[in-house]
Amino acid sequence: MKFYVSTAFLDTAEAVEVAKAADELGYHGMAIPDHVVNLETLQTPYPYTKDGQRRWEAFTDWPDPWVMIGAIALATAQLRFVTTVYLPAMRDPYSAAKAIGTAAVLAGGRLELGIGVGWCREEFELLGQQFDRRGRRTDEMLALMKELWAPGWTEFDGEFYRTPRLEMEPTPPAIPIFVGGLSDIALRRAARHDGWVGDLITTDEALRRVDRLRELRAENGLSMDDFAVLTPLVDAFTPEHYARAKAGGITGIITMPWVFYTNGPATLAEKIDGMRRFRTDLGLS
Repeated sequence: MKFYVSTAFLDTAEAVEVAKAADELGYHGMAIPDHVVNLETLQTPYPYTKDGQRRWEAFTDWPDPWVMIGAIALATAQLRFVTTVYLPAMRDPYSAAKAIGTAAVLAGGRLELGIGVGWCREEFELLGQQFDRRGRRTDEMLALMKELWAPGWTEFDGEFYRTPRLEMEPTPPAIPIFVGGLSDIALRRAARHDGWVGDLITTDEALRRVDRLRELRAENGLSMDDFAVLTPLVDAFTPEHYARAKAGGITGIITMPWVFYTNGPATLAEKIDGMRRFRTDLGLS
């Protein structure tokens, strides 16, 4: 089982030290979320809570994921980085491809691109991007970005994006694409790529989605070999819990280990100590 330390709600000034500690302690990676702005008032309900309210308070840090990855990649040696999740359709594909590709080069191939289609209409509109048909645009953007990341000249003629002959450098190492979301549409999109990223759900809920992903992969003539399944689990705390998740096909856990050992906000030292204790309590170090 792989464990990714989430930077969600983390003070940006602590990110490099947390990443260095994670690297030294043997964690597999860091999971980095994405929002550009946090609007005070929304008509769009947040889809991952029962009451539609956001999980975070106003003025929570949401650093740019590619700036973050560029910084922590240069401070670490083994740690991988996954976005949980980045919204390509909220940007133009060329700027997105450039930022992602540059981060992948700086990370030396340790980057995993987790993407989603997004939920917040107001954030899309503020950034000048169409909210409707964002799923189709996301699919086309992924195809276009793969072309832009390939060596040599690129031409692309799609429904939304028409690209004259051009080249984009630097050419990055291979970038696996994971898709986030809990809906069947999201699972279908994930099954066509390299992995799936879940949300805060129970182990039973996650395993049901793994079963569905297995069905969808089989329909496309694909196995689950080398297919990544990353998710936080709200009811997994012990080695036995994680062993059950692994046996069911979950390959990676996204976690903030310090929450198991602190009450209320944790200092940087407490976060690092919690990361160390978590590894020890699971028999991983």
